[in-house]
Amino acid sequence: MEAESTLSLWAQCDRIDTLFIVFCCAACWLVVPAIGLAFSGYSIRRNGLASYFPALLTIIFVSLQWWAWGYSIAFGEGNAFAGNVTSHLFHRNVSAAPVGTIPEVVFSTFQMIFCATVCALAVGGAAERGRLISLVPFIVLWATFVYCPLAHMVWTETGALASLGVLDFAGGTPVHICSGASATALSVYLSRPLFRSRRSSKRTPSHIRLHKPHNIPSMLCAMVLIWSCWLPFEAGTALALNFKAVMAFCVTNAAAAAGAATWTLLAYLESGRMSLDAAVLGMIAGLVMITPAGGFVGMSDAVVMGVLGALACRVFLRFKSSTLATQKLRWVDPADMFASHALGGVVATLATGFFASREVAAYDGATSIAGGALHDGHWRQLLIQAVEAAVGLTWSFCASYAIIAAIDLVPGLEVLSTDEDLARGMDAAQMEESLSGAHADDEQDDYEPISPPHRIVI
Repeated sequence: MEAESTLSLWAQCDRIDTLFIVFCCAACWLVVPAIGLAFSGYSIRRNGLASYFPALLTIIFVSLQWWAWGYSIAFGEGNAFAGNVTSHLFHRNVSAAPVGTIPEVVFSTFQMIFCATVCALAVGGAAERGRLISLVPFIVLWATFVYCPLAHMVWTETGALASLGVLDFAGGTPVHICSGASATALSVYLSRPLFRSRRSSKRTPSHIRLHKPHNIPSMLCAMVLIWSCWLPFEAGTALALNFKAVMAFCVTNAAAAAGAATWTLLAYLESGRMSLDAAVLGMIAGLVMITPAGGFVGMSDAVVMGVLGALACRVFLRFKSSTLATQKLRWVDPADMFASHALGGVVATLATGFFASREVAAYDGATSIAGGALHDGHWRQLLIQAVEAAVGLTWSFCASYAIIAAIDLVPGLEVLSTDEDLARGMDAAQMEESLSGAHADDEQDDYEPISPPHRIVI
């Protein structure tokens, strides 16, 4: 009888829409390891694998957390701030019941990948300094107490921010502001630890010197994967294969291209040479800008937003190397999360309130909004967006800081690596393997050939 009931519910779902979202899930999953590739490419050689591995930890442990209780907190019935943890505990009753036109289990999986993506970005704040074992409890606690409540507030009908009328299509606040503020909390704590890491004479807050990316192929692969896979990330948020999904796909590409072009050309005007780093940062700025607006703006507005995002994030990024940041505050943000995602997400959230169009929002045949300031004269939307950004920024930073500080209190989970480990490299200190095969600059690659020299094995 249970099987018959499930099949009856499945019959109510649209097969094409379901296949579309399943494809989006598979494509969006690749964003998580791509984020790891980006962080690995930006780190020094001896930290390459240890900078990549946290992204894999997020998809592993977020998948389990989401199945156990995360989905209940984020999308279960509850109050204005969080869902009831028992409503779908261990995915109880999450099966073929339609959410829109797709099965709830597919909807849950798509949203889980969102959570893992945000978490992979957030743990970038610990790159090159944070101990990997300490990130495991951080990932589970962060997903439970930071992301899930924020997603509930923004994306459920009864959520506190949704009730205000915020416009956030695919996560300006739950994705970018949340990840940027959380990563900033990690980098701030590791720059000035409070508890066990501070009391340890072996864990003085050593600071990373600003350095150029060490692995250009990793950056190139990350750029290709993130750009291409963010298109279904945005389109899939429509939860159906309709014209709104098609438009979201197209405007996302336009914004990414505009951001990459702007940053690349500005870098060329400064140095007289092209830069892959500039193209990557510009692409990210464009994607950050379009994420909350993908279902509300047309092509022209998307291009303008991409340009504005690149200009804004480029200005914000200069703070990283300023005297105030490096000497007075003694703060290092190795993954550039504060400028590109935290502040960039704030600009994107506000820009969505300005450029949003009532007409574009209705491309799915169901959504009705008051519109934005530019096209519909709804200037109040800017205030609503500002409230959303402020809540997301404050909650994400404070809660993330409290979580990492609490973990630092636990013996054996000190979050800051020792000075000796930092000198050796995080691959040698915390991983069984190394991307380069050598753990120190003066070591030879420690491999043995599997065949005699000059012999080709096919």
